[in-house]
Amino acid sequence: MNAMIDVTPSILSAPINQSGPGDRPNEQSGDHRAASVADPEHTPTAPAKTGATGEADNHISGLRERIDEIDNALIELWRERAAISAEVGRIRIASGGTRLVLSREREIVDRFRDALGPDGVQLALLILRAGRGPL
Repeated sequence: MNAMIDVTPSILSAPINQSGPGDRPNEQSGDHRAASVADPEHTPTAPAKTGATGEADNHISGLRERIDEIDNALIELWRERAAISAEVGRIRIASGGTRLVLSREREIVDRFRDALGPDGVQLALLILRAGRGPL
């Protein structure tokens, strides 16, 4: 796929304490980052956003929440589809059929290509592999 998606967990983008050695509660453990992120006393606070910047941040935050909802739905649908596909394969093999039906896979790839272009092909191949495993 050509598109890049930022999947950095929010904890990794949290501000890191910039105080000197010995100022961190977990100094002896060597885990300076965890102490600064987890301890609000040692985490710098950002100035309040006002005006257009604050509105933009709020809008972006709302959009990101919706993206998270969509991602969660996609994950659940992915898992459900993979389970159904695997069951179809088991039934097909148990009834004497082949593990794969290439014409069916071709239909799926074509449908994704028609809807999403070249990236749709890659997505379809990933989805197919999730249900049947690698070839």
